[in-house]
Amino acid sequence: MAGRLKPPSETAIKRTKYMAGHSKWANIQHKKARADAQRGKIFTRLIKEITVAARLGGGDPGANPRLRLAMDKAAASNMPKDNVQRAIDKGTGNLEGVEYIELRYEGYGIGGAALMVDCMTDNKTRTVADVRHAFNKNGGNLGTDGCVAFNFVHQGYLVFTGVDEDALMEAALEAGAEDVIADDEGIIEVITAPADWAEVKAKLEAAGFKSEDGDVTMRAQNETVLSGDDAVKMQKLIDALEALDDVQNVYTSAVLELE
Repeated sequence: MAGRLKPPSETAIKRTKYMAGHSKWANIQHKKARADAQRGKIFTRLIKEITVAARLGGGDPGANPRLRLAMDKAAASNMPKDNVQRAIDKGTGNLEGVEYIELRYEGYGIGGAALMVDCMTDNKTRTVADVRHAFNKNGGNLGTDGCVAFNFVHQGYLVFTGVDEDALMEAALEAGAEDVIADDEGIIEVITAPADWAEVKAKLEAAGFKSEDGDVTMRAQNETVLSGDDAVKMQKLIDALEALDDVQNVYTSAVLELE
């Protein structure tokens, strides 16, 4: 790779070591596994996201990072291109369609673990009632706006295994990443600004680095580790929220140590 790493003082990228078995990657894997188990809803959620992204930022993915990310996810999920284009057309007004509004609810789960629930809906009254019911029925509490948001940061991530850390770090720096995080088990995360995620991913792939996983997410800065019955109860609460038709994403500070 052409170029030379700048001294740490001259670059925003830093290398951070986590203890073996720390939660970041485990939590991502766990969340992905749960999402994959509910693939029946994925097209509906993607269509909503594409529609809203196109409405807010226009129908050109080259000029709309949010739309580009949603289209990448649709392609990865084998969504027919006609479905994607219809969703874009509805968002830009070329086709009639339901107008969704975006809502974010915040609250607490088992052990005080933070939860943020992103929704898209055409009926706010229905959605808040459904979200509150899911919290109350499963041992959580719906909070007020801002009660946990301070603990989360909006960022993109790409996960790599079995690669040379120094080479990846240099490539990530040149691609415009913000941070490189490595643990003792050889798992490396590249952190990006949300709007840069797709571009950094493409540049790293061009440099020969294909990620194991990646997304744009809300990452908790302080985590709550739950095990045993508490972990099971927290998972039940997360499942109840994710099962709601209007829910797009559930973010949590909980790290679940499940058997």
